Amino acid sequence: MATSTMDVLHFQHTPFYCEENVYLLCKKLCSDGVAKAEGSDLFVVFISNEKKQIPLWNQKASKRADGVILWDYHVICIQIKQGNVPPLVWDLDSTLPFPSPLPLYVSETIRPSFQLFSDYNRQGTFFVHAPLFLRSFASDRRHMKDSGGKWIEEPPPHEPIIAEDGTVHNLNEYINISVADAITDVSISSVKDVIFTQKNGVVIKDNQLEEFICQLSSLE
Repeated sequence: MATSTMDVLHFQHTPFYCEENVYLLCKKLCSDGVAKAEGSDLFVVFISNEKKQIPLWNQKASKRADGVILWDYHVICIQIKQGNVPPLVWDLDSTLPFPSPLPLYVSETIRPSFQLFSDYNRQGTFFVHAPLFLRSFASDRRHMKDSGGKWIEEPPPHEPIIAEDGTVHNLNEYINISVADAITDVSISSVKDVIFTQKNGVVIKDNQLEEFICQLSSLE
């Protein structure tokens, strides 16, 4: 089944605030009926490493022909649909089709076969079920201010995101990724026990991403 594309301009996007962009994207996918009402078919994925240096290709912010850029972290949404539709990646910063089938996104943006210096290895991804993320995530944007309190990059026009429990900032809990925290068992039983209950999700190794999603697809 072919994957239909959508107009990326239909979604709010503030450069360098990918975590808030994805938060709003998830809400809009739900409200527009593109995703399930509670977002149960959506997963938020934080990509980073311990050194906060990850290369990703086909990114709009890049000044290179191949679209490669070095992010400290990046956030995308993955939608797992039923039927013959492959898992879809929603990345507002990508030049690839929007959304992109997961195999295309992995091969063209993450490029797991590309040999990287050790400092740039994408050691893991934080995988969070969207309903939990929408209730638990918070950011007062402190990470985007310099030591004098000035904005490093202009903030989004909407108010900062506050979690349901009143937490005002917990972004670091999602972007501090260590390969030592990665789960080793991505079987269905292991997935069920953690991904739908832990508000901060689970850390998985990059080379297990597609296998992990395949396990989740079988639960749908």
